[in-house]
Amino acid sequence: MTEDPKPRRRQARGERRIAQLLQAAADVFCANGYTATSTNAIAREAKVSPGTLYQYFPNKEAIAIELGGRLIHEMRERHGQVFTPENVALPLPELIDAILDPMIEFNCLNPAFLALMHGSEVPGRIAEEHDELHASLLSQVRELIGARAAPALPVEELDRVADMAFAVFKGGLALIVAAPEGPARDGAVAELKKVLYRYLEPLLAEEGARVTTTPPR
Repeated sequence: MTEDPKPRRRQARGERRIAQLLQAAADVFCANGYTATSTNAIAREAKVSPGTLYQYFPNKEAIAIELGGRLIHEMRERHGQVFTPENVALPLPELIDAILDPMIEFNCLNPAFLALMHGSEVPGRIAEEHDELHASLLSQVRELIGARAAPALPVEELDRVADMAFAVFKGGLALIVAAPEGPARDGAVAELKKVLYRYLEPLLAEEGARVTTTPPR
């Protein structure tokens, strides 16, 4: 017997509808913030009726949890690909490029990530997953700095440097995402890289013969 293709078609339509609703939610969260967003606003953005939305999500919190979960999963995959031994061994300007560029690209393509994760009254489950992601990233930044510091930094100073570098990145990232695409955003990226280079260069050893003293432009 051949398999009935109708269930597969219904499933594909459902997945497309969910993707449509999540994209609409991302747009509205970016424009209004999580707290000020309503399911009616999401339905309007998606060009569907509220009843259609409720077929897939019971409320705004469920939408935020699904969207946030997908974004966090993708973000985890991104940072798992940048903190590699090969990148850690790069000269500092190249190391900064290798780590920051994928992170910046992700957040510029998904501005809802910052809007949702840093909004007030974000669902607890999303806040917890974001806190875990934050702790994981900070731990990897700390390990990277510890591996490259010359001479080795005391634990207290290592923690302070990692915290400061990560805070600088997050602050710069918010400015980058808010900047219009083009020269303004490119300039903000260059400034963030310059700040991080100037801060870290006195602390981190360069890699062998590939040492360079030219800061990121």
